[in-house]
Amino acid sequence: MLEQRIQQQFFDSADLKYQAAESLAGPIARGVDLLCTAISGGNKVLICGNGGSAADSQHFAAELIGRFERERPELAAIALTTDTSILTALANDYGYDHVFAKQVRALGLPGDVLVAFSTSGNSASIVEAVRAAQARDLTVLALTGRSGGRVATLLREQDVHIAVPHDRTARIQEVHLLALHCLCDGLDWSLMGEPESTE
Repeated sequence: MLEQRIQQQFFDSADLKYQAAESLAGPIARGVDLLCTAISGGNKVLICGNGGSAADSQHFAAELIGRFERERPELAAIALTTDTSILTALANDYGYDHVFAKQVRALGLPGDVLVAFSTSGNSASIVEAVRAAQARDLTVLALTGRSGGRVATLLREQDVHIAVPHDRTARIQEVHLLALHCLCDGLDWSLMGEPESTE
C-alpha cells in the first residue's frame, strides 16, 4: 500500500510536468531573455522566497555564481534569504513582511531583476518585495502556482510570470525546480551557444 502511494507521487509529478511543458515553455523562455538582458548589461539578479522557496532562491543563486552544467563566467546573483542578522533584524524591527522589500530597496538598481518564488502568490513578504522592486525600476520574474495570487495582480507587461497550473504545494515546488534548471540551461545556451560535441 505504501509503495503504491509512493509510485502515485511519481506519476502525479510526471503528469503535471508533461501538462505544464507547453504552457510554461513560453514564460520560461521570456524569463531567460529577461535574465540574459540584465546580466549582459552588467546588472544583477536578486532572488527571494520563503521556506522551500528560500532553498530554491539559494539554489538558483549558487547555479548563477558557480555553474550549472558548463563552465562560464560568474553571473551576479544574490539570494536575499541567507543573512540571518539582516533577516532577524528586519523581522524584529519592521515585521516579517518587509524582510525582502527592504533588501531590494537597499541593493536593487534600475535594470536589475527580482526573481520571486511563492507557491501561492500570496506571501506578504513576496508581495512587498515585488512592490519594492517595481518602485526601484527592477523587472520581476515571478514563479508561482495556482492562479498566481496577489503577485499576479501586481505584474506589469515587462514582468514575467511562470505560474504552475496546480493547487498542491509539493507539485508546484517540483515544477519550480525544473523551471529553475530550464532558466539555467537557457542562460548557458544564450550566453555561450551550443555546447561543443564530445564525439
